[in-house]
Order: sequence, then structure tokens, then C-alpha cells
Amino acid sequence: MKELQKNRKNAKTAELKQMRLGLKIGANDLEIKLRKIREFLSDGHKVKILVVFRGREMAHQDLGYVMIDKIVSLLEADAILEQKPQMAGRNLSIVVRSK
Repeated sequence: MKELQKNRKNAKTAELKQMRLGLKIGANDLEIKLRKIREFLSDGHKVKILVVFRGREMAHQDLGYVMIDKIVSLLEADAILEQKPQMAGRNLSIVVRSK
């Protein structure tokens, strides 16, 4: 029984971190966000990546999917896609976890 309590105390719970980005994010800003995502993944957390649409951007949801594909390809070395891209209101989200 004591052993189980010790194991539970030492076990790290994988948190679901969240990273929000707009559709018109710049290349350097995206790099910084990706660096932070890689940091979360190396700590053993899952990361939910949200692409937020504002106003008329909703008419161009295809650009959001293109951006998600770009992010997934940039994170290919560090992460596995756990949840396919899905629209929920004005947000397009995916969940990634470390390899």
C-alpha cells in the first residue's frame, strides 16, 4: 500500500496545455509559439492548439486548415497528432502529444 502511495506521489499528471493563435500570425510569432509548444511537449504535457477566427475570417476556414497542416508538419519531429482538426464555433483545434 505504501509503495502505491509513493508511486502516485511521484507520478506526473499530464496536463492539457493550450496555445491560441490567430489566422494572420507572423512567421516569427509562429516560431515562438512553436518553441513554447515543444517546451510543453518535452515536459510531458499534451497541447491543444487553437486557431481562432475573427470576424470575416470565418469565410476562409480553408486557410485555417492549411495553417494547422503547416503547424503539424513543423512539429512532426516532436509530436504526434492525437485529435484530428475540428471546428468548434470560431475555433479550429487539434491536440498533439509528444512522441
